[in-house]
Amino acid sequence: MNSPRKILVTSALPYANGQIHIGHLVEYIQTDIWVRFMRAQGHEVYYVGADDTHGTPVMLRAEKEGLTPKQLIDRVWAEHKRDFDAFHISFDNYYSTDSNENRELCESMYLNLHKNGLIAEREIEQYYDPVKEMFLSDRFIKGECPKCHAQDQYGDNCEVCGATYSATELIKPYSTISGATPEIRTSMHYFLAMSDARCEAFLRDWVQGLAQPEATNKMREWLGEGDEHKLADKDISRDAPYFGFEIPNAPNKYFYVWLDAPIGYYASFKNLVEVKKTTFDGKAIQTNFNDWVKPDSNTEQYHFIGKDILAFHTLTWPATLKFSGYRTPTNVFAHGFLTVDGAKMSKSRGTFITAESYIQTKMNPEWLRYYFAAKLNASMEDLDLNLDDFVARVNSDLVGKYVNIASRASGFLSKRFTGKVNDVAMNDSLLVQLRAAQKTIAEFYEAREYGKAMREIMAQTDAVNVFIDENKPWELARLEGKDDELHRVCSICLEAFRILTIYLSPVLPVVAAQAYAFLNIPAQIWADIDVPLSSANTINAYKHMLTRIEPTHIAALLEANKQSLQATEHVVHVAPRDIEPIAPTIGIEDFVKVDLRIAKILECTAVEGSTKLLQLTLDAGEGKTRNVFSGIASMYQPEDLVGKLTVLVANLAPRKMKFGVSEGMVLAASDKDGSDNKGIYILEPITGAEVGMRIS
Repeated sequence: MNSPRKILVTSALPYANGQIHIGHLVEYIQTDIWVRFMRAQGHEVYYVGADDTHGTPVMLRAEKEGLTPKQLIDRVWAEHKRDFDAFHISFDNYYSTDSNENRELCESMYLNLHKNGLIAEREIEQYYDPVKEMFLSDRFIKGECPKCHAQDQYGDNCEVCGATYSATELIKPYSTISGATPEIRTSMHYFLAMSDARCEAFLRDWVQGLAQPEATNKMREWLGEGDEHKLADKDISRDAPYFGFEIPNAPNKYFYVWLDAPIGYYASFKNLVEVKKTTFDGKAIQTNFNDWVKPDSNTEQYHFIGKDILAFHTLTWPATLKFSGYRTPTNVFAHGFLTVDGAKMSKSRGTFITAESYIQTKMNPEWLRYYFAAKLNASMEDLDLNLDDFVARVNSDLVGKYVNIASRASGFLSKRFTGKVNDVAMNDSLLVQLRAAQKTIAEFYEAREYGKAMREIMAQTDAVNVFIDENKPWELARLEGKDDELHRVCSICLEAFRILTIYLSPVLPVVAAQAYAFLNIPAQIWADIDVPLSSANTINAYKHMLTRIEPTHIAALLEANKQSLQATEHVVHVAPRDIEPIAPTIGIEDFVKVDLRIAKILECTAVEGSTKLLQLTLDAGEGKTRNVFSGIASMYQPEDLVGKLTVLVANLAPRKMKFGVSEGMVLAASDKDGSDNKGIYILEPITGAEVGMRIS
């Protein structure tokens, strides 16, 4: 093993205005598995988190409940900590952004940014609630969408048509707090100068080191290429009244989340090493905070986050650290969203399951930890919790395969051989094979390819069960003169169980602890894989470590979340528009005949002799290109389309045209007359789609 590494790990901070649900748990379980694995490697690893506690929503909720903001955030912190503990999330410190450490760090980092010319000041116009006497963020303003005229839309985007806009563009705006019509007023605000040339140059270099290519590509897109300057300054201030830290030398101005929330990572770590001074499992900490966060630190720093806050953690946060005199993160790991049976986690969509309800209905947290692990990888793709698959996979892999190994062998060893293994059997070829898998499994864990790790572990588990079925210890036990063979087979099984337990321990820490107690051995780390069981230890009587998921478990979980799982009817009143009539209804069998594929535009040129057509060269993942003519010339310059993704009708018969053969059709939207009076717009898939994917 290489020399131990010094590693600081964080998960994104949950907001102190809501419950922890199983969508949140994807991130915390993903992080915890990685942390536990790295600890098992012998590294010095600290895992910290905190509640994100500041902001207007907390202030307003506290007011509504008749509490002070501090009373509210203390209560929510206890609820969040309860849920994380229940799912065995091994924070060394779980703290709050409303702490003295965070206040001090926010003030000093802000002053350093100001000293380095990275704080800009300017007046802005924004909506003001004359009844509540406070400025309003976009999320506290609703009105009529200026694009599609849907009612009750937020001040930044329309949930009906997807349009984005400024709050001042809303028609008939109103405050969601008081119902009053807001007024436009001016206020001095403070900005992190992301547009500064120093900041841009630093970030262009920094994002090259991101572990996820899709993250790097997205950041390059947001940064722009060459002489493009796309970065906008980030507003880091809010006006009173506001629950948060006041900005130094700026009365009645408060730090916004862009600044004080991520600094909470450092505040939690500072509290851990300077005040708490013990790890989650009670080990003493002797280290210096500054040694971990100074610019030339030889420590490592990793942030696990959801892809929705990727830009913040790969642009705003590194820039804040760099220009305030701190080290920048070693890397940022983003994960996708959780869906439940294919639907996005949402109360309104009927797929909202709380962490608390999972525990209260007697669901084993390690069932979910294993299922998430089996489906997680290093990419930002979404993860689906299919309840039927969840039941089948846990019951098959963990109960039917893994713990079954111990139950099938332990009884014979206890009754016939006083609970002691055969030392000679510890070198069996099957065990050599299992130990040899450790390098591959370790590489998968560190690379966050948990799904691959679980598949490899289960492949080894299958091999052990094949060994049991071939050697039939239950038959050996009935035959005279087969005691030595029975002893050998049972010993091999229990040693295999020990090795598999070490492999699964980052995912199943409680089951692992139970297994070690059953085997009568100390808690194991990765280096112990090569240290076999010994006849010097007597195994204990076997006790059930995991039970099956029964239909009653799922029924109870769904019942507990019944109110959330019944999608609430969300009625939006939309003004009628002069559109083309909807075509006659078709069946799914008609739709599936059309093969829609994600394609990348490699080349785009104007068609000589035509004012409407552009000639597109497309890559649809077939190992060849396609030539397609599209009547979109009125809306696009050819060079603007190169490199973009679009949607191709892939199984349309080739069409011979005056200018050549068109091998498909790209999808575009236009008005009801099919003219370009209102524009013809080529369809672009949302971020995450890849060339060759079929749309269904």
